[in-house]
Amino acid sequence: MPFCTQCGREVTNSAAFCGNCGARQTAAGAPGPIPAGPAADPLAGLSPRAAAILCYIPTIGWIAAVIVLASRKFKTDHSVRFHAFQGLYLFAVWLLLEGVSPILDAGSDHFLRVGHVLKLVIIVVSIMMMVKTSHEETYVLPIIGELAKKSAAE
Repeated sequence: MPFCTQCGREVTNSAAFCGNCGARQTAAGAPGPIPAGPAADPLAGLSPRAAAILCYIPTIGWIAAVIVLASRKFKTDHSVRFHAFQGLYLFAVWLLLEGVSPILDAGSDHFLRVGHVLKLVIIVVSIMMMVKTSHEETYVLPIIGELAKKSAAE
């Protein structure tokens, strides 16, 4: 089914004008309607606040952060980009701990191992950042927050 060249609504194959907006449905020199509609933005309904919160979800927020950073919608939104970079850097610290924790915990028979405690701290920080972001507060974490500020400014 073809789509309106102006508003994107579906039109019939034989329609010369859109029933919604009235726009002519033929391209210059084309005998009929244009078959494809405009590409829909998958992030159109996502608010900047929600996008920033999604970037801090523990262990999977990096996916949202990459999508936010790659999207056109948030390309000029400095605040959302800052949260996306800070969420990515927080995940990078998590990955670093994943690699280092076997070394930190080697030979430890204690219930609370250093690597596990540090991972728990990162999860708590992620949740704290989700709460702060939901209240529209910008909290700059030590070290990675400064990196995120520089990255978002570029």
